[in-house]
Amino acid sequence: MKLHELYPFPEERVARKRLGRGRASGWGCTAGRGNKGQNSRAGAKHRAWFEGGQMPIARRLPKRGFKNYPFRIIFQPINLDRLLASFDGMDSITLDDIYGRGLAPAGALIKILSDGEVSVAVTVEAHKFSAKAAAKITAAGGKVIALGTPEALAETPTE
Repeated sequence: MKLHELYPFPEERVARKRLGRGRASGWGCTAGRGNKGQNSRAGAKHRAWFEGGQMPIARRLPKRGFKNYPFRIIFQPINLDRLLASFDGMDSITLDDIYGRGLAPAGALIKILSDGEVSVAVTVEAHKFSAKAAAKITAAGGKVIALGTPEALAETPTE
């Protein structure tokens, strides 16, 4: 097979519309643009949301709702099976260990989820735990250390 034999064949291609080549061509005179108006002029173009100069709908309608994205707290989820597989034989897992193994970006808030089984007693330190994950760890004889979010720690009194 050669490049000139690739589909579509030359006889199957649609020829481009040659505008403004005289009235006999069928696309002469106004060249398919109509008679008058902004779009009949040379260089006429406007944005897709342009409404002819009237107040755009995005500015006519009021803003509604509440955007919480500047203040939301995002946790890095880690399942129990992945956590325990990464730290096989260890009896204590700290945040520094998790960051060091690359299970979460350094400084990220970590939440431990319950996917997987716990067969050994292990102490796990994280910012948050799902209820099932905490139950599985404590049922295996381990210990759960929930640190909470930095915002929650700053709000609690230190007495």
